[in-house]
Amino acid sequence: MFDPGQVIVGLEVGTHKICAAVGEAGPKGELTILGLGQCTSRGVRKGEITDTLKAAEDIRVALAEAEQQANVEIQEVYLGITGNHIFCDDSKGVHPIASFDRTITAEDVLDAVANAKQFNCPAGNEVIDSVRQDYCVDDMTGIENPVGLVGGVLTASVHVIRGRTARIETARRVVQSMQVSVAKPVFNGLASALAVLTPEQKRQGVIMIDLGAGATEYTFFHGGILRHSGVLPVGGDHVSNDLACGLRIPIDQAEQLKREHGCAVYEPEVKGTTHTVPGETGLAPRIVSLENMHRIMSMRLEETLELIARDLAKSDAFGLAQAGVVLCGGGARTRGIETLVDRVFQLPVGRAHTHNVSGPADVLANPEFATAIGLVRYGAMRLQNRSRSRFGFRATLQSLFGR
Repeated sequence: MFDPGQVIVGLEVGTHKICAAVGEAGPKGELTILGLGQCTSRGVRKGEITDTLKAAEDIRVALAEAEQQANVEIQEVYLGITGNHIFCDDSKGVHPIASFDRTITAEDVLDAVANAKQFNCPAGNEVIDSVRQDYCVDDMTGIENPVGLVGGVLTASVHVIRGRTARIETARRVVQSMQVSVAKPVFNGLASALAVLTPEQKRQGVIMIDLGAGATEYTFFHGGILRHSGVLPVGGDHVSNDLACGLRIPIDQAEQLKREHGCAVYEPEVKGTTHTVPGETGLAPRIVSLENMHRIMSMRLEETLELIARDLAKSDAFGLAQAGVVLCGGGARTRGIETLVDRVFQLPVGRAHTHNVSGPADVLANPEFATAIGLVRYGAMRLQNRSRSRFGFRATLQSLFGR
């Protein structure tokens, strides 16, 4: 049986930071964050591990800090996964109703969903998550629960998220090398959505964008259902690289300049203003134009947002997202980012906040920790579903991301 006081750990292996969050679920499903450990990340590029030794060292530091804060020993984690190898597809499963009276049963529903999951997954890929969307009975569409209806053919629509098995296995083995097991790999975009989106937002229609350093994940919910998700291998690091090239300064100075003086939109008041960047050993200081800096940042960020908008348009997100756009991740702190998102998406925009979670205020209010907190919530809900299954209930991820 699921122990409401069981410790659950979420581990995000990010491009700029490793973050481990330790949480505890209460008897009514409430979540408390007990501790959070983080470490500057090395050996990770575009959200994927490229140097296993450096990544392992940094993960170990983050886990040790989380253990110390929460006063626990970490033995298992829910591991966040992102990167260019992630693909998100919709799949349909068809199941003929063979019973004499053609009444659809719960077993028929499970069979239709199972058929939907058996889509043509390319060799070397594996399913990370699959989420039910809705059902169709004969020619009647948009059905939430088909059990008890009469029909000849049941069709289940499922949103499937898959990734390269080798990339996932690399991350899993790095964690396991520290004698810590991986309960399950989880797509970062789903984890962040669990942390920051409310049931009402998901019902009304909402787009969530997680602006990370090496990758940007996004999800779209409507009617309480996950309708679309995706990831771009582009993030804050690409902005810094553009600044380094455009302003002809070292990448570390470009990163610092971005944090201290950056803006996602061009602000007319900076016209003609400059900032002096200290010269490296033996070199004179360099004077850079803040106007040019803002324009470079705006162009890169706008391009990223337009790519997301183009993909979301396939799901009619802009006509259905009544609750607007929610931003999280480190990029959500960029000055002017809400203005730029509003310009591209033509929707209300706000910065994310965790909901129904207790813990340190500085952790809960920080949009950079949304993924790690969401991984903890994912684990808590998954354990609750397992408990229900033992008592005869057939639970699925629909209870996590559905109505």
